[in-house]
Amino acid sequence: MTESPRRSGEYPEPEQQPSAFPYGGAWPPPPAYAPSPAAPPAATHRRARRPVALLAAVAIVAAVIGGGTAAFAERLTGTPSATGGTGVTGTNVSQSSKGTVSGVARAVSPSIVEISATSASGDSTGSGVIITGDGEIVTNNHVVSGASSVKVRLNDGTTYTADVVGTDPDKDLALIGLRGASGLKAATLGDSDDVKVGDEVVAIGSPEGLTGTVTSGIVSALDRDVTVSKDESPSGQEQQGQGGDGSGQWPFEFGGQQFNGDTGASKTTYKAIQTDASLNPGNSGGALINMNGEIIGINSAMYAPSGASGSAAGSVGLGFAIPVDTVKADLERLRTGDTG
Repeated sequence: MTESPRRSGEYPEPEQQPSAFPYGGAWPPPPAYAPSPAAPPAATHRRARRPVALLAAVAIVAAVIGGGTAAFAERLTGTPSATGGTGVTGTNVSQSSKGTVSGVARAVSPSIVEISATSASGDSTGSGVIITGDGEIVTNNHVVSGASSVKVRLNDGTTYTADVVGTDPDKDLALIGLRGASGLKAATLGDSDDVKVGDEVVAIGSPEGLTGTVTSGIVSALDRDVTVSKDESPSGQEQQGQGGDGSGQWPFEFGGQQFNGDTGASKTTYKAIQTDASLNPGNSGGALINMNGEIIGINSAMYAPSGASGSAAGSVGLGFAIPVDTVKADLERLRTGDTG
């Protein structure tokens, strides 16, 4: 029996159900596990790594400043760590005193001495600066001029007898040497050409016999023409006892006027560093020092109101020092024993 051809639409086709898969039917089978999500953008990866880098940086900083990460976290949050106490973490105070008055005083004071000189005119007290370990000391000529004996007391109280090696009245400088001294702390001589107006300075000496007195100030001016006496023991010079007037002044001229007494017939003029660091009778021959602890001048004169005596003759902030470059240029001559 032959089939007759089926006309279109004669038998309706069964309704097709939508497939769950794009290809229809049950193939391909579902995977046994959920597919991995797509990788996040690169920018997301960078953001995810930042906390790790930040924690590493915090750990490094904490290690550097001390106390570890817990202590550092405690500083940031203000909350005590679980392993630490409630104490305060501090920072060490700098132990360096370079550039301070106390630091300069501590470093240089062992090199500054008190000088007591006896002459036919009386006793005088001044200061000096140790420049060699075996006891060479620079001072003012007017401190030891005409002295028959010289005694020196160090910063630690040790006393020595000294001899006058050489003097230069024109520059108001003298060199003395201690007998039997060794191992002393010599001062460092600086460069007065480098000194500028306004520089901080420290003065150390024995004003009125007060050994090791420290004062401070600034350089007020440079190249002041100061005139002082060259006479041996002129009246009013840093003297006490017989032959001295007890006023404790040392005479000098400035600007054509005489201060602190008569400078005498024999006098000399030199260029000086002016300072407002307090200088008083007894500071003569002591040190003017920069903040690096270097000697930049030898204190030599002060201004006081004309006719002042006693306490009124004290410092008014106008002191003068012989530049250290003048001292260095004169040392070899002084060492030869010249008493010009």
